[in-house]
Amino acid sequence: MRLVFLGNDPWSVPSLEALARDPGSEVALVITNPPRPAGRGSRLTPTAVAEAGRRLGVPVLETDGVRGGEGFDAIRNAAPDVLVVVAYGELLSPEVLGLAPLGAVNVHFSLLPRWRGASPVQHAILEGDPRTGVTVMQIDRGLDTGPILATSVEGIRPSDDAGSLGTRLAQVGAALLLRTLPPYGSGTLKPAAQPQEGATHAPKLGARDRIIDWKRSAQSVAARVRALSPDPGASTRFRGEVLKVLQAQPSQLPPGGVPAEPGTVVTVDTQGPVIAAGEGSVRLTLVAPSGRRRMSGADWARGARIQPGESLR
Repeated sequence: MRLVFLGNDPWSVPSLEALARDPGSEVALVITNPPRPAGRGSRLTPTAVAEAGRRLGVPVLETDGVRGGEGFDAIRNAAPDVLVVVAYGELLSPEVLGLAPLGAVNVHFSLLPRWRGASPVQHAILEGDPRTGVTVMQIDRGLDTGPILATSVEGIRPSDDAGSLGTRLAQVGAALLLRTLPPYGSGTLKPAAQPQEGATHAPKLGARDRIIDWKRSAQSVAARVRALSPDPGASTRFRGEVLKVLQAQPSQLPPGGVPAEPGTVVTVDTQGPVIAAGEGSVRLTLVAPSGRRRMSGADWARGARIQPGESLR
């Protein structure tokens, strides 16, 4: 099956690798975003998909979108049987979908119709879902509303953050994609209409979503930290500066301790500082102070000489 692959994220790469190595698939073209400034010094950096495509020896086009211009023309000239889309981030127009006889197939990191949208992994953790999974679906004109071709269920572990869960789902999705494309291409796999009942939406998380609200429960605060780790990280302020919180755990108050104002340092010990939440408390185990490297909560507390009664806001 001849295909054009569209993706941008590191989570796109396992599917691209699987297709490039599959004897039944021909990756005619990979389309991904152009290099963007990243890291210290804002050096232009190609996407993970561009790097993987070159390593795999498949043609790569770095372009801003495919609704027109060189992206659209490149797909048309590649004459694919199907488009494969994994974490690409752009809605495909009907004109683009019409460039391949089999349309477009998307690997989406949730069990649709739950968590349609840009951040399904993060929202599943935020809401405390016990499980999630991968859906391989046909793309239609809506946002993740197309017919379902296959699904695979994956549990969410208590230790999972967005990074670990997304990495695991990317591998699950690659395997599911390889199992799904042959029967889809031959017409023996019939798409199933996606139910509307149970549909939820997972919009991209913005800067305001990263801020920890200490008035929420300890479980909610810890879930937000996991949902935003390892990047960009949940954040709070301490002594007037931004503090990224990358790992945190609900914690018990120390013996004899009494509930404090949310955001107050309750105690500091060898395992890190414990912060009062709206219900319960939270231990900070991995943080990144403003302009500094990541460090354990214990090392940060020791170096900053944090005292009980100080506040995070």
